[in-house]
Amino acid sequence: MIATAPLGRRAAVEFVGTGALVAVVVGSGIQATKLSQDVGLQLLANSLATVFGLGVLILLLGPVSGAHFNPVVTLAAWWTGRDGGGPGPREVAAYVPAQIGGAVGGAVLADAMFAEPLVAWSTHDRSAPHLWLGEVVATAGLVLLIFGLARAGRAHFAPIAVASYIGAAYWFTSSTSFANPAVTVGRAFTDTFAGIAPASVLPFIAAQLVGLAVGIALVVVLFGRPALAAEDAVVPHGERHPAAAGR
Repeated sequence: MIATAPLGRRAAVEFVGTGALVAVVVGSGIQATKLSQDVGLQLLANSLATVFGLGVLILLLGPVSGAHFNPVVTLAAWWTGRDGGGPGPREVAAYVPAQIGGAVGGAVLADAMFAEPLVAWSTHDRSAPHLWLGEVVATAGLVLLIFGLARAGRAHFAPIAVASYIGAAYWFTSSTSFANPAVTVGRAFTDTFAGIAPASVLPFIAAQLVGLAVGIALVVVLFGRPALAAEDAVVPHGERHPAAAGR
């Protein structure tokens, strides 16, 4: 199915998958604040729901689009596979807007499910250098994990590994590991536990792009350059990329 899925279907999967991911993040955050006043328990509930939700989404949708759900992952896949086997500019141009649109839709859906205002700009300010550093670390680690697994021939572990990493990074990074420009934009549309103030969005995205560059550099330093033929290329979450079968 991955080799024959048209680009429109793959973009639709990225839209739905990213939307579902944001709905999980935002919805579980709202539910957590309704059930407990303890911030630690709220974060625990939010992170556990995200781990389970992300793992299921990668496992379910990875065979169709690669389950990027993240412009950073799409850009890293394009950059590392630009000599053959990776997504081309056409895929990037389709995936990234789909991911952003899906993220916004997922935030609105979560708000609707909990009778919150459908669109309310977040007032949760996240503007501080230590938070930006947290985003650099979280994003670099995500890129290193995904593409390191692929270089090591263990991409089939990606659903559980990526979900586990994000769950851990909720706790060991100061920013609670957004590590995703599309999700960052989507979370600005909800004034709830998982929200981020619009003024904090661009610095977070800038930090994530720095993390992207650092992550790619770490992959090269630690795993070397790939020696795969185009037909053997893998997408970030363990399935063959459609580009390997021709566009």
